[in-house]
Amino acid sequence: MQLFQYIETSIENGVGRIELNRQQQYNALNRAMIKEIATIIEQFDQEDEVAVVLLSGRGKAFSSGADIAEMMDSSTIQLELLNQFADWDRISRVKKPIIGAVHGFVFGGGFELALSCDLLLAATTAEFSFPEVSLGVMPGAGGTQRLTKLVGRTKALEWLLTGERISANEALEQRIVNRLIQPELLEEEALRFAQRIAKQPPLSLRLIKDSVNQAVHSSLQEGLLYERKNFYLLFASQDQTEGMRAFMDKREPRFEGR
Repeated sequence: MQLFQYIETSIENGVGRIELNRQQQYNALNRAMIKEIATIIEQFDQEDEVAVVLLSGRGKAFSSGADIAEMMDSSTIQLELLNQFADWDRISRVKKPIIGAVHGFVFGGGFELALSCDLLLAATTAEFSFPEVSLGVMPGAGGTQRLTKLVGRTKALEWLLTGERISANEALEQRIVNRLIQPELLEEEALRFAQRIAKQPPLSLRLIKDSVNQAVHSSLQEGLLYERKNFYLLFASQDQTEGMRAFMDKREPRFEGR
């Protein structure tokens, strides 16, 4: 597997693991690190051995946010020419489910990266925040959009305008995260959860994610038509035949993503 400078990667029982590894900087996200994340996620998306991606951070924090030292002297034209958010867009186009497991600080760009995941598990001690307003800027990698779609306009505005920290409990109440886990058990439980999903038929996972994403952006009628298309499409798969045959035979199915 390709070696990276800022992340560690591995594959375990159908789960492609990505661990942020700039521990001395609390996993602050520089441009090279985001490019590495996007690159390996795209590779996992094409890898038959991987059904689910699990994203986490090493050290005391998931991520303290963007690398301010890298961007503080940038000009508008430099940022436009860099087109740095193109790598974030690569992450959003991944077909396989992405599960995030976060702890410690989940701030700024780190919060945006967490919101880019499809499911989010958090340590009970995790703290979330968009502090960009205190730096004279704002989120630029989807934070204002994804947070608003999750929690609604007024709550998103409150957190974005004040930069206040959000506790793990409130993140759960506001449906930002799916589950809270004790910090010492986060890695173990997150991997177990990811491997549970990875046992499901890979094509079903892809098309369920695709259909739910469509529901966010379309009317009910449009979403129903899209769902039916994906439902019919799965009847062309070997996994559908195997899954239903195994059910009739009262045995465990053997899915192959075909």
